[in-house]
Amino acid sequence: MYAIVDIAGQQFKVEKDQKLYVHRLEGEEGKKVSFDKVLLIDNGSKVAVGNPVVKGASIDAKIVAHVKGDKVLVFKKKRRKGYQKLNGHRQYLTQIVIEGISEKGAAKPKAAAATKPAEKQEAAPVKETAAKKKAAPATAKATTEKKPAAAKKPAAKTTAAKSTAAKKPAAKKPAAKK
Repeated sequence: MYAIVDIAGQQFKVEKDQKLYVHRLEGEEGKKVSFDKVLLIDNGSKVAVGNPVVKGASIDAKIVAHVKGDKVLVFKKKRRKGYQKLNGHRQYLTQIVIEGISEKGAAKPKAAAATKPAEKQEAAPVKETAAKKKAAPATAKATTEKKPAAAKKPAAKTTAAKSTAAKKPAAKKPAAKK
């Protein structure tokens, strides 16, 4: 059995008795925490997918230790400029152990969701036919409005051509004679 859970903004695939390093969590070492943002639960024969989370499901974990991650060096350099910069960073992490995956009511929301769309589908076709009748006159008006707009485009090009033609003779003035 495994689950995909959102812990401190990151998604992890977790199983029972698994050790994880996650972004720093509030709480003391040895304290138990619970995560409610379970996105998916798979227990072999049945898969429960959340929309966006599985309702009633939670992950129970225990904080083992607060640690720092490995040092990451960031080196910046601009060649031939004499510029170098070295910067180090160590991320604060929390080591946790997954103690259990509970899926209380994970299957119930799926059954309720399956029946609701069927009821909506029966009422939907009646509304669609009425909407199509109303939309038909609107599309005819839209096509008649577009034709005059197309006629205006060539007129705009001719005004641009006249303005460039007027500028050309002004630029070609003969030089004064001595």
